[in-house]
Amino acid sequence: MNPVSDLGAIGYLLFWGLTAVAAGIFLYRGVQLLRYISLGRGNGQATPGIRRGLAAIFNIIVQECQWKNLTHRDRAGVGHAFMFWGFILFVIYYFLFIVIASGFGIYETMEHNSFYVVYAWITDIIAPFIVIGAVWCILRRYIGRPKRLEGQLTWEALIILITVLIHPITHVGKIAAQIAAGSPPAGLSLATPPLSTAVANLYDGATSIEAWHAAWFWSHWVFVLLVLAIIGYTRYLHVIVAIINDLIRSAPPKGMVSLIDLKNPATFGVSRVDNFTQRDLLDIQACVVCGYCQENCPANLTEKPLNPLLIVRDVKANLLSNAPVLLKKQEPSLELIGGEREGSISEDAIWACTTCGACMEVCPVYIEHVPKIVEMRRDLVQMRAKFPEELLNLFENSEQRSNPWGIAPADRAKWAANIDAQPFEADKTEYLFYVGCAGAFDSRERHVSLAITRILDAAGVSWGILGREEKCCGDSLRRLGNEFVYDRMARENIAQFQEMGITKIITECPHCFSTLKNDYRQYGMELDVVHHTEFINRLLKEGRLKLNGGSNGLGNVVFHDSCYLGRHNEIYQAPREAVAAVTGKAPTEMERHHNKALCCGAGGGRMWMEESLGKRINIARVEEALKEAPATICVSCPYCMVMFEDGLKDKDADERVQVLDLAEIVAGALE
Repeated sequence: MNPVSDLGAIGYLLFWGLTAVAAGIFLYRGVQLLRYISLGRGNGQATPGIRRGLAAIFNIIVQECQWKNLTHRDRAGVGHAFMFWGFILFVIYYFLFIVIASGFGIYETMEHNSFYVVYAWITDIIAPFIVIGAVWCILRRYIGRPKRLEGQLTWEALIILITVLIHPITHVGKIAAQIAAGSPPAGLSLATPPLSTAVANLYDGATSIEAWHAAWFWSHWVFVLLVLAIIGYTRYLHVIVAIINDLIRSAPPKGMVSLIDLKNPATFGVSRVDNFTQRDLLDIQACVVCGYCQENCPANLTEKPLNPLLIVRDVKANLLSNAPVLLKKQEPSLELIGGEREGSISEDAIWACTTCGACMEVCPVYIEHVPKIVEMRRDLVQMRAKFPEELLNLFENSEQRSNPWGIAPADRAKWAANIDAQPFEADKTEYLFYVGCAGAFDSRERHVSLAITRILDAAGVSWGILGREEKCCGDSLRRLGNEFVYDRMARENIAQFQEMGITKIITECPHCFSTLKNDYRQYGMELDVVHHTEFINRLLKEGRLKLNGGSNGLGNVVFHDSCYLGRHNEIYQAPREAVAAVTGKAPTEMERHHNKALCCGAGGGRMWMEESLGKRINIARVEEALKEAPATICVSCPYCMVMFEDGLKDKDADERVQVLDLAEIVAGALE
């Protein structure tokens, strides 16, 4: 049965006319969006290789993006997976058995063979799962909605879910009418699809079955074409862009920003939407407004003005508003930073980010929020000199004395006054112990520096320091947007490392670790950098450290993941294994841990800024830790150390709970 040919020439004209209109709208919007995206600057994105392409295909097929957010409280990914798999199978069906079979009048050949029967069985089975998935999503979004969906209940989302719901229903109705009319999908004596057959029995004794079939066919195809037409104007677009995003997403580590090009002012920061890269303008099109990013953002959770979902929304709205005039080489009509309208981003939101990467970790469509925020900070700092007042001292101290406190460089080695710390010597010393600013100058963190040296000596490691010649790595400057000063620091450090023959580095701070290992690679500097938690765990596994076998009164040890060690560099097990080696059991986990761990609040340069809006992030994290009744909180970052100790004092818990770095725990257990 073919309702298209049944109407003769009018049927074919109607079929191809409607199809052409929908395809035309789709292509028009697609070309328009490509022109908008092309306004961004190129970023030298490498062409994905075969391995990356295969990985992207695998991720799409298994819906990897959905399972990573699956918890006992949130199983939305299951419904999405059902809808996606059904969508793909139905798209194939539409192309083969509607466009080709009905549109070209060869339905007799296409619909009477074993392949069609098998495919009809497949669509018959998956149709109810799509319906269940759509109903589930409607109920979750509009009735029993999770907190992450609050404020996102738009007509657009409802229309999308209704179209998803209608497609399988009209499909089954079409096949059922076809069976009832005596023209079932048949081939090689295979039975007819069970669900459609059951529905076909409802037509028993009815007249005008052909009319019913035609009604189901045309309503089904009109809804299909409606979806095709609205894809580029709705969140349906994520189906296409998410696939591209997976294919071209940045390689780890997460949150990396590009180098500035002193010959190209467009790289000095983002002041308007066309300063973003084409990759940035592409990935904002993928947002499906699922709310996972805002649900995991520490700034948003503590009532700061930052919401990563709204950052993406505003960048997209700004692009759609400004692109028509930008294409005409005119000035943008809507400002990107500081405006009051939708499509503008407040400065408070930009400065609230800790660059912890939680938003990027959970985003199912691989949107990169953090680099966009840092790029806008670059513009505020470098081009407008508009930044929080407390950062002025940080910038001046770092530029003039190469440390945030402005302490004389001659004092960098005072922490080692009572130990035999030798200067690094090329061809003699194996490892440079890069102490970092906190490890050298902060009175509390100096104890961690000494603990690390005790462990290195106990294991017989060949190590040395730079002493007063050591300079700041520049992490805070870079994340705060002061790329000019960071760039100078990085180049000076690299020149020093090369001159001294330094290739192996042990770091105390995860921020130093990530900067030396990852950011300096952008300058062509390949260093063998290891964080002290990894190195200590390696020494324990190799049997080079002898422990006394006691837990040294540590009590219940609760572990906190540093963002720049965990999410940014995926180091989770090493510190936990080291704690277990000392205490005999794995450390206690907080509610949010590993890649879902809550930031301490000090990353992204926030260590040097007042937290005057909303609840303090470190208090929220300390409260989460106290729920586990700790005697010891184990950290592995100087910033985390400060934030936890301050938080415990605020909660009047500092006398019953101690904060120790992993190095202190292991050093205290040495024989």
